[in-house]
Amino acid sequence: MSTLGRTSVIFDLDGTLVDSEPNYFEAGRQTLAEQGIADFTWAEHERYVGISTRETMALWKERYDLRPPLDALLADMNRRYLELARSATHVYPEMRKFVELLAAEGASMAVASGSSPAAIEAILTGTGLAAHLTTVVSADEVAHGKPAPDVFLEAAHRLGAGPADCVVLEDAAPGAAAAHAAGMRCIAVPYVAAQADDPAFATAGLLLRGGQGEFTAQVAYDWLARSASAS
Repeated sequence: MSTLGRTSVIFDLDGTLVDSEPNYFEAGRQTLAEQGIADFTWAEHERYVGISTRETMALWKERYDLRPPLDALLADMNRRYLELARSATHVYPEMRKFVELLAAEGASMAVASGSSPAAIEAILTGTGLAAHLTTVVSADEVAHGKPAPDVFLEAAHRLGAGPADCVVLEDAAPGAAAAHAAGMRCIAVPYVAAQADDPAFATAGLLLRGGQGEFTAQVAYDWLARSASAS
């Protein structure tokens, strides 16, 4: 039996496994510029970290009074993002080590992301993570994106795991809130350091306030092993 027992691990993708936020920012900036919005900044982008692409675009459509239909805007954004994602997406080295460590243990793993299915596939394939992460759920496939628990509950269902046996890795407050709402434990690795005090992160079993700079595969694995032995 694995040291991790029945524990299943569900990874958020963007900002957790890979540093894709710069690509999302650039794709969003280009999409808005095409609609005449020329002053979209990184600080504004940070407000939407952890929210699905569809919900982000719906908010932008209202905020900036964008005229094209939501689906057309979303298709434009996803096309631009995929071009960037295929050319350059950086995997956090310690996250790759963690995935490989879990794979060596035979642990059950999934990805649950607010990105589109095509974007998730492009990143996992391009980075080589697809070899270990074969169970994938996009927020496009469920009724509600994060902070609703739907995407994590669907991932658990596909893994054949109960929520209490699942641990979520998340970088954003809406994701931590979604994990809590799903009845799952959470390892939180905040992407935006200034958001580490968000109440949603207080629900995490392990909060690494220093983000990816503090995260190590061994620290996460040891915490999982202790949690498994205590349950």
